[in-house]
Amino acid sequence: MIEVKHLTKTYGDHCAVDDLSFTVEDGQIYGFLGPNGAGKSTTMNIMTGYLAPTSGDVIINGHDILEEPEEAKRTIGYLPEIPPVYTDMTVAEYLRFCAELKKVPRAERKDAVRNAIDELELGEVKNRLIRNLSKGFRQRVGFAQAIIANPETLILDEPTVGLDPKQIIEIRRLIRRLGEKHTVILSSHILSEVSEVCDQVLIINHGKFVACDSPDHLATSEQKQKGSILHVTAQGAKQDVLAALRSVVQVRESDLAEDEEGNTVATIRVPGGSDIRGRVSQALFAKNCVVLSMSVEKASLENIFLELTGSGNGAASVDGDTKKSVGKMASDLVHDELGIQSYTEEGAADDEERAAEDAASEETADASDGVRQNADSIHAQLSGNEKEETSGDVTDGEDKK
Repeated sequence: MIEVKHLTKTYGDHCAVDDLSFTVEDGQIYGFLGPNGAGKSTTMNIMTGYLAPTSGDVIINGHDILEEPEEAKRTIGYLPEIPPVYTDMTVAEYLRFCAELKKVPRAERKDAVRNAIDELELGEVKNRLIRNLSKGFRQRVGFAQAIIANPETLILDEPTVGLDPKQIIEIRRLIRRLGEKHTVILSSHILSEVSEVCDQVLIINHGKFVACDSPDHLATSEQKQKGSILHVTAQGAKQDVLAALRSVVQVRESDLAEDEEGNTVATIRVPGGSDIRGRVSQALFAKNCVVLSMSVEKASLENIFLELTGSGNGAASVDGDTKKSVGKMASDLVHDELGIQSYTEEGAADDEERAAEDAASEETADASDGVRQNADSIHAQLSGNEKEETSGDVTDGEDKK
């Protein structure tokens, strides 16, 4: 079990996580959702011990992440958005390295590596250098290091980002399989993925708790609050279908249309989400209209998410940069914990860009000084002072001689 209590994290004047509290129960897969800038990555990095909170507590299976970090981290496997892999090692070497660093007992390391390779289906690439693997296989290697010590909880930050459709399907199957043995917290922006994989959905917005429930229960609650939509296709004249439907629920003529076969298609908005299918069937039958199909449109997780978080996202641009820097920090920290020094091409590019900006600033400053000097010279010529100053300098020089 993970307990997050009154968690707050600020960066200067910006509050990324604002008095956040929730509980993660054992044995379930949680989808951790929120718009860009909601504080998801910051929260996950605090939960895994890679960032310290400004205030609040995180209790991992009875251990405070700040007071007992080693005991707490031992029960967690973490996969950042960028897998912390050592590309100069083979898969097997890297996993043995991880098992040793995560203090898997020496007698159990061989079995731990073999189990991780089997679980992640890495047998065909176990002796290949990680740098030569596809992104999908690198992601699997990242998963393998997360489960190598058989932790009780897995925390996965955007595990399918950048993968092709086939790889995404494979990773989803893997997450469901891991969910049979571990508690999983999954952060993703792909809501269909969350609906398919997760047992519970935890939503935050602007660093605050919004909701935590099963996708089905959230959909049911949304339908009760906003109503549901019933789609009916029936044989019969449009006016007969309209009259039958109006005997049950308020329907406008504009809610009816005809399909290519001449059947009447009705879209009925049902307040309160009540089930009126039986009454609609009876009313249509009484008008000699044959029902060809009838279905209730359930509230999608996308609609629920937008309704709960709102369309406005004023903090997105600010915390988007925060997330990027925090995400890179977490990845670097994971590399450091594994004894890996990481210097990315992106970092080198950033350094070059900063150097270019500094050089440009110096050139601008020099140019400004030149302009000021030219202006002073022109002013001196116009005022007749330049000759006097020059003469004074020569006289001083001669006196000195």
